[in-house]
Amino acid sequence: MSPRRGPVLACSVVGAAVVALDGTVLTVAQPALQRDLHADVGLVQWTSTGYLVAVASLLVFAGRLGDRYGHRRVFAVGALGFAAASTGIALAPGIGTVIALRVLQGVCGALLQPATLGMLRTAYPQDRLGTPIAIRTVAIGLAAAAGPLIGGALVSAYGWRSVFLLGVPPTLAIGLLALATRERPHEPSRPHEPGSRYEPVPAARPRAAGGPSALDPVGALLLAVTLGLLVHGLVEAARPGGAPTGLPAVAGAVVTGVVLARHERRAPRPLLPPELLRSLPVVAGLAVLLAASAALSGSLFVATYFLQDVQGLDPLDCALRVLPLAVLMVLGAPLCPPLQRRFGPRSTATAGAALLTLGVLLLARFDATAGAAAVGVSAALLGAGFVTLMVTATSVVVHRAPEAHAGVAGGLQQTVMNIGPALGVAIATLLLALVPGGGFVPSRGAALPALVLIAALALPAALALPRAAGRRRTRPEPPSPRAGGRPCVRS
Repeated sequence: MSPRRGPVLACSVVGAAVVALDGTVLTVAQPALQRDLHADVGLVQWTSTGYLVAVASLLVFAGRLGDRYGHRRVFAVGALGFAAASTGIALAPGIGTVIALRVLQGVCGALLQPATLGMLRTAYPQDRLGTPIAIRTVAIGLAAAAGPLIGGALVSAYGWRSVFLLGVPPTLAIGLLALATRERPHEPSRPHEPGSRYEPVPAARPRAAGGPSALDPVGALLLAVTLGLLVHGLVEAARPGGAPTGLPAVAGAVVTGVVLARHERRAPRPLLPPELLRSLPVVAGLAVLLAASAALSGSLFVATYFLQDVQGLDPLDCALRVLPLAVLMVLGAPLCPPLQRRFGPRSTATAGAALLTLGVLLLARFDATAGAAAVGVSAALLGAGFVTLMVTATSVVVHRAPEAHAGVAGGLQQTVMNIGPALGVAIATLLLALVPGGGFVPSRGAALPALVLIAALALPAALALPRAAGRRRTRPEPPSPRAGGRPCVRS
């Protein structure tokens, strides 16, 4: 591994894992936080909602900042800010301060997350991106699986404030490491250098002059409002009695989304580059991630209530029943890059979509007597299918995006990975309410059949992915001879 790639991979993996860990440990800490600060449940809920809205609103704009000013710098600001906000939350005197700092933490998380993919895109050649993305996925899976256990142990031993201190050392370390690491000479992107053994990508538009106007602040504001309203609406709709406030917010997101689309068509330097949105592989990859994350999160939401409220399991037994999901995600991620090289992204993602759909379908057939083995098989199918889709689709999105727009591509990937779970849980919540008294039993409810259809939407999206991996034939025809040049050889 190149000396420059080691620190980049470490920053990307640790940064993504810390963000995943932060979300899962907070859920465990919220009851203790509520009791200690004597806060209303609605205010405590905003410790999660405020963070989600801030992250989802700013991910794409943060990616654009990375494309313009360097992913390493933006990552360092996000990581150090995340550490500072986490420290402040641990010392917060009241719930209002916690909410405000969680919003700030969300802003820093938005700076950090797209850069974890943008740095990989600029540090690794296109045909070697699969392995670092798989390592990043393993880290996210391990962090998400370990979060409840670590959070429960910390809250029990040291109180809820210790949960927020957990992420301070790693984010501080990777922030300083990012500052100390020299960027590659071509970051932000430069055209392909002669003599490289990797195929060139299309030349990106040169960085436009004009200062902040090149960042499309109007488009950034409209996108932030659209995504903020959408995430807030979905989260509210998923709460009992929250539909009257959630649905108008979603409607507002549709309106501002239309205004955003009109603005982007007319803007001289749009926030969402047309060449990125016109790329069928990129759009298909994002659609795969949206459908898969919505189906998985909604299914786990229903399964949790089924196992605890219907079958009477405690949280630990419930976690053990679905443990195969985490195990398959961790074990399956390293296998995805060789599968992509052997069978191509289209076939690999199609198989993953079939596994995910089968897992949700099996879960939808459970009655109140479903045993541990059946639940374990369903969880294993969900884990195997989702990790295959996540690694494959993420690789396609990052790989097929021009290097000059790697940050925006990473921001879009992270955005759908935030919107998807909120969408899946909101749909499950609304449909569970349609069958009072029976909705928590999968075979008697309407939620899981709907989630089967959502999971199945990943199949046509997967079929739109490239047939072969790493076959971008973008070299001019015929190639111009170069004195002393060497032919392009693919390893």
